[in-house]
Amino acid sequence: MGAIIVLAIVVAYLFGSLSSAVIICKLFGLPDPRVTGSKNPGATNVYRLGGKVPAILTLSFDVLKGMIPVWVSYFLGITPLFLGMIAVAACLGHIFPLYFQFRGGKAVATALGTMFPVAWEMALLLIATWLLVFRIGKVSSLAAIITVTLAPFYAYWIKPQYTVPTIMISILIIWRHQANISRLRHGSEQRIRRRR
Repeated sequence: MGAIIVLAIVVAYLFGSLSSAVIICKLFGLPDPRVTGSKNPGATNVYRLGGKVPAILTLSFDVLKGMIPVWVSYFLGITPLFLGMIAVAACLGHIFPLYFQFRGGKAVATALGTMFPVAWEMALLLIATWLLVFRIGKVSSLAAIITVTLAPFYAYWIKPQYTVPTIMISILIIWRHQANISRLRHGSEQRIRRRR
């Protein structure tokens, strides 16, 4: 089982390293999201650059690359602690993608994807939290920060065995939002406006 766990962690990182935003932008003839807009290769920036369809595709693939490695590992009988490490590996792949000069995104969607195979109730609660905060504030980063801050509490309530891995992922994502937190404090964070 030890070899399978190590292999699953490596595969999760490699799978997470597939930068959906960069790939989708290339397919749609859009600018590289790492150097355009907010310079973050995520669904929000892709929406700003190309609209709904590329953004939805980016979001979907980002979720799947967190979901698939954890789902396969779950059915292999890997224990919660190591499932958490596999989830973290997928998120690290998104943040530091091997195939894209280690310049990745913030792993919010990928982290969400890792939740579905082991705690779908928690995943739905996280989505509801993000939507509620975003509906009120229209700021994607604020919605993400509040959602991942609450995630460990949701985990403790719904699936306590996943609390520690959830804390690890939450810390990782909040760390990736340092620049956003600074802009939020200074009132300069960009709101999402509907494209015409």
